[in-house]
Order: sequence, then structure tokens, then C-alpha cells
Amino acid sequence: MIASRKFLIESTSNYEAWVTGLQSLGYSSFESDVFEGSVRRSDMWGISAVDVAFASRRVSRAERTHRQTRVDGRDYYKAVFQISGRSTVIQNDCVMEIAAGEFALVDMAQSSSLITNSSRWLAMYMPRRSLRSHLGMEPRGGTCWHNAAPVSRVLFRLVSDTLAEIDEPFCAGEPYMELAIYDLFGALLRVSDASPSRSPSDKLFMRVCSIAKGRFSEPGISYLDVANEAGISLRYLQKLFTTRGTTCGRFIQSLRLDQAARLLRRRKLIKSDQPLSEIAHACGFRDYGHFCRTFRRRFGCSPTAASDGHLAGDEWPREAGRRIEIA
Repeated sequence: MIASRKFLIESTSNYEAWVTGLQSLGYSSFESDVFEGSVRRSDMWGISAVDVAFASRRVSRAERTHRQTRVDGRDYYKAVFQISGRSTVIQNDCVMEIAAGEFALVDMAQSSSLITNSSRWLAMYMPRRSLRSHLGMEPRGGTCWHNAAPVSRVLFRLVSDTLAEIDEPFCAGEPYMELAIYDLFGALLRVSDASPSRSPSDKLFMRVCSIAKGRFSEPGISYLDVANEAGISLRYLQKLFTTRGTTCGRFIQSLRLDQAARLLRRRKLIKSDQPLSEIAHACGFRDYGHFCRTFRRRFGCSPTAASDGHLAGDEWPREAGRRIEIA
């Protein structure tokens, strides 16, 4: 599962070597009087990862500044898995205390801080375009998960168990593992979005959206079907969407196109020969020609070109990533 491992910084107490290594990982400053530790790079299921061990008992602080984000342009997310000890991650005014068995998501396009001492953590790097297109949403940095949720325990166990394995050659199942990792993050992010303090109107709107998400792949689904299942009138259904700057029709079409983009990426990743017309039908499009036209309007290229990987980073799904604002 781990295709390769190599030390970026061998086990050392050389402070200058350590600072140089951290800068290569995207940190511009590092504060510590005494340091001992190592940094090792891995490739886990096609996802780049770095295994970092702090041996010093003194508190150490690494900073990624606004200037650094502008200079290096690192457009990816970093998942920090705490293997042992404790760390504090700060981003978007969120202070996240993570203990062994817990992890946090950091947006490397934004400033952040990491405070730790004697500990070990694994950083997994996921390109923004890949993660966003797979999830159909823009994840927010500064989110952490404790080990209470079953999904978070499954994801952490998967990562930590893999760290304990010896190097193995690439296997045909690795692309599926990458997709599974993204799916687990998707499940966690959707649970994190739940808020018990929403108004009755917001909760009803979320229910309507949930119904649409569960049935958008049905070619014959109508607005009236969604309204009836939600137990509201068609007029009120339309009002729920218009007050939030969109329509039910645009929302369903966005869901279909986002799903099509994800399936096309999956098709390329696992080198599948699944017919594009089959993907269109699976996403709720009756007519393949209509699917091609709406896909091109949305992403600026044909489904065939998208399946071959000819999409620029900013052309992948953005509507669902924008998220409909809840008043």
C-alpha cells in the first residue's frame, strides 16, 4: 500500500537541518530552542504523505504565513493525523486540540500554525481540485475530528495501520483506496455541516436538498415529486430555493453535473472503459446530447475531454462547492 518511503530529514538534533526540512513542507518559520526528530515522505495509495516525529520535550511552533501562501501557491489540503502525543492546529480562528487517534484538515492556501512537542503525526496531502471535484463541495480548513464518530475511527485506523506496514509495490487496487479515503472525508465533512441551531425553514430546506440528492439520478424526477415527498406545496418549494438565490431545477442539474464530473474522474483514475452515455444516464440525463451541451456550458469542455483529464483546476465542480447559503 505504501509504494515508497524515504527520509527528507534523518533522525537528527540539527536545528538548521530541521528548519530547512520544514520549509520544504510549506512552513516559513519555526520556533524551538531544542529539537530532535525526523521527517519521512511516503506515497500512500497514490496520495503524498509525510511522517513527522518530534522527539524534543520543548514546545515547538511552526508557522505558515499569509506571505508564504502567496509565494509558493500550494493549492491543496493537508490532513494531520495525530499518531502519538498531542498537537494544536490553528486556522480560520479555530484552535484545534488533537490527541492521539484524532486528526484535522488544514487548507494550505491559507495561513496556519502548528504547536507541538514530543509527538508524532502524519500529514496527508490532497490536491484541492481532486478533493473538491470528488466531494462536490469546497472543504473548509480548520476542521477537526475526535475519535467518537465511527467514520473518524475507521479513517484513522486505516491510515495508522498502513504506517505500520513495510514497503510494498504498487497494486491494482490503489486507485480504489484513494477514492475510499476521499469518500470517508466526504462523510465526515457532511456530518460536520449539521447544525442543531437552524431555524424550521432551514431544516425544511435541508430536508428538501437531501431528497433531491437522493433522487437526482432518476431521469423522471419532477419538482412536484420532491415537494410531495417533503410534504409541502410546489409554490413553497420554489420559494425555499428562490430566497437562497437559485431554483430547484438548477440545484438538481448541478447535482447531476457534479456527479458526472466525479464519475468521469473515477473512470480516468481506474482506467475504466465505461461508456460515457452510461455515465450520463446514471446521473439522471435521458438524452446524451443534452448532457454533452450542459456539461460543456458548465465546465468548458466535452465529457470526452474531461474523461481524458483535460480540465483545468478551476473548471471542476464549483456550484455544489459554493454551497447554498442558509439564512
